[in-house]
Amino acid sequence: MSDIPYKFYLDQKDVPTAWYNVRADMKKKPAPLLDPATLKPVTADQLERVFCKELVRQELDEDNAWFDIPGPVQDFYRMFRPSPLIRAYFLEKALGTPAHIYYKFEGNNTSGSHKLNSAIAQAYYAKAEGLKGVTTETGAGQWGTALSMACAFFGLDCRVFMVKCSYEQKPFRREVMRTYGASVTPSPSMDTEVGRRINAEHPGTTGSLGCAISEAVEAAVTSEGYRYVLGSVLAQVLLHQSIIGLETQTAFRKLGVKPDVIIGCAGGGSNLGGLISPFVGEKLRGEADYRFIAVEPASCPSLTRGRYAYDFCDTGKVCPLQKMYTLGCDFIPSASHAGGLRYHGMSATLSELYDQGVIEATSVKQTDVFEAAQFFARVEGILPAPESSHAIRAAIDEAKRCTREGKSENIVFGLTGTGYFDMYAYQAFNDGKMGDYIPTDDELAASFAKLPRIG
Repeated sequence: MSDIPYKFYLDQKDVPTAWYNVRADMKKKPAPLLDPATLKPVTADQLERVFCKELVRQELDEDNAWFDIPGPVQDFYRMFRPSPLIRAYFLEKALGTPAHIYYKFEGNNTSGSHKLNSAIAQAYYAKAEGLKGVTTETGAGQWGTALSMACAFFGLDCRVFMVKCSYEQKPFRREVMRTYGASVTPSPSMDTEVGRRINAEHPGTTGSLGCAISEAVEAAVTSEGYRYVLGSVLAQVLLHQSIIGLETQTAFRKLGVKPDVIIGCAGGGSNLGGLISPFVGEKLRGEADYRFIAVEPASCPSLTRGRYAYDFCDTGKVCPLQKMYTLGCDFIPSASHAGGLRYHGMSATLSELYDQGVIEATSVKQTDVFEAAQFFARVEGILPAPESSHAIRAAIDEAKRCTREGKSENIVFGLTGTGYFDMYAYQAFNDGKMGDYIPTDDELAASFAKLPRIG
């Protein structure tokens, strides 16, 4: 091994005290959210009917590069931050690669993932506004778990609509949410008007994040003292998650290492955006150059096969329109897809960066993802979340490229969390019963045909 430690921790004093807003350094900004009734940009007043006021301010601000992290949120971060940057010496040895592989591990907290970085911030702002509680959706369950923990800390009620197939496949994550006091409803449900409509239009549906978002928004706007919070996609979430990239940036500087390739799994964009934002800022300002790779599931490939267009953020079409790479708000991934990252669209910020060619994207098959996850677990000793394993797959492929080319590039990826609540999926893979669902061109064409006609 070299003189670089296997596991590198920053000091507590190195934990950031401000979040970074990458949009401030983007010359061409993401397109604005539109009111579906008027097709005009939504106003702060409109958004405040759904979201907390301070979160609306963060969502709409494209000029300020830095937002101070409130004291109570900093105090909470000290329970699990800084998170370690790990040199994957054992993975390098197993691959026989000249590449140097690092990963930023976000699983060292009770919720088991990076989602807590934004959950505690959003719960704080809800509490500061004097709200009774919040509503949300969750797919694989990491966000719902993190938010239930954050709400318990601040004494807020938490109502979670969980994608039905995940509700059934991941009962233990559901029970963690309930242990922290959250109510958990399989979505689409019969508890909301939009849920009943989706069930009528798609009998027997296993649900999607788009469905669950619609139900959570309806529950928020029809309940006094509640607001809706979201765990990915939105600019405010990427802002909070920038703490991942800021710590990673500081760690590399202290180690005297410059990463060449930065890789993150991509569903809605929270992990990827959080990891790469500070480095993207450097690239946009002309200070350094990096390759950024977004890795998405072949079963839900919004960047690699989607359309860059305005679309509804939810299946029930109750949310504003957002310009993003999308598969269509009616797109519902197969229930056989167990790897998370099930959202039909991509963050507007990341979509714009991808459209400009600042970041690149690739899609990977589910069985290849779990093959990489199993290999990683055996050599590095951490059982990775399926979502994180998309990034592992790409990191391994990049390391093999370095072997072929004889290059010793520095590769870093985001290990978003642990996979201990994902054993149903691991069991399917180990039993040889896992398949690879990939939507056909005809299926996607039918979904694209329903996109709103704007511009």
